[in-house]
Amino acid sequence: MNYFIPYGRQDIGQEDIDAVVEVLHSDWLTTGPKVPEFERAVAEFVGLREAVAVSSGTAALHAAMYALRIEPGDEVIVPAMTFVATANAVAFQRGIPVFADVNPETLSIDPTEVEAKITSRTKAIAAVDYAGHPCDYDALRSLAAERDLALVADACHALGGSYKGRPVGSLADLNTFSFHPVKQITTGEGGAIATNDPELAQRMRMFRNHGIATDHRQRAEMGTWYYDMVDLGYNYRITDFQSALGLSQLCKLPEWIARRQEIARIYDRAIANIPAVKPLSVSPDVSHAYHLYVIQLELEQLKADRETIFSALREEGIGVNVHYIPVHLHSFYRQQFGTEAGLCPVAEAAYEKIITLPIFPTMSDRDVEYVNNALIRVLNYYAK
Repeated sequence: MNYFIPYGRQDIGQEDIDAVVEVLHSDWLTTGPKVPEFERAVAEFVGLREAVAVSSGTAALHAAMYALRIEPGDEVIVPAMTFVATANAVAFQRGIPVFADVNPETLSIDPTEVEAKITSRTKAIAAVDYAGHPCDYDALRSLAAERDLALVADACHALGGSYKGRPVGSLADLNTFSFHPVKQITTGEGGAIATNDPELAQRMRMFRNHGIATDHRQRAEMGTWYYDMVDLGYNYRITDFQSALGLSQLCKLPEWIARRQEIARIYDRAIANIPAVKPLSVSPDVSHAYHLYVIQLELEQLKADRETIFSALREEGIGVNVHYIPVHLHSFYRQQFGTEAGLCPVAEAAYEKIITLPIFPTMSDRDVEYVNNALIRVLNYYAK
């Protein structure tokens, strides 16, 4: 196979390389001035006062749960349809992830299901902007306010999107991002948390640095060697050269989001003519960031299951993927938290028929056409 299109990939230009090299020639490779500069840029982009940069999206979620003081026995409601990191961050704090089912049209967390899962032990709601589609934040904020709960946005799919004219990253008490290579911008690995609460921000900065109250650059500026570890933290620091890459990439984000949305529209038009498949719905009050383009197979119109369609598309050179196995079905959660099939039937049914098609800004129109033609060939072959 000579022609293969992955489901996602980074775009690194010469200006990105130059930004990183400049830092590599500087005195600061980590805990230096590029980190707060990147944090200010992220905060400004989403319209909040604070951003804390960390080593990954998972670290961002963990830092958020730490900042909220999630403790053993505390419950945090999370969607079943997400990457494991959303729930893992709760488990890291010895909290209890409580799985809520999802909206069948968007596969984002269903506020009605959230409300049904709230108990006296619930401390927070962690909403995931699945595939880049912002959740119903008005409904979730209303629930959180009524029950005095914290609201966390796992916006790792959605940087650059918006909800009712408000940017993703400004919609919850703590808003987390991932800068993995397949995301909207990349720092290689990396993440951030945006918030308007300076106390939570300071708590997360301490947490990312082993629980130590000051970092190396701060001590250098104060002319002191003394440091104090005030709580148990982690080494979740991001480097200066990663931050330089993030700064360079952030400048290109609006253009990249526009291209992702353009590709999605081309897919939408092609899929409209294929009865055996449909895209996820997009609410009219959101701007979708399209980290993923997910389709749902109408299996009753096919003489093949999802696995067969997946393999056939791979044979065609299409790097399709599946996002995600519902978290509560993984062995760890079954064994440690007693979850089982049937807990979230909408997410479980969706899992059996979803496939992620390639989408990334550097896809050419020829690439998109190739994907569409391959999808049509495969589905026509297996049509009843």
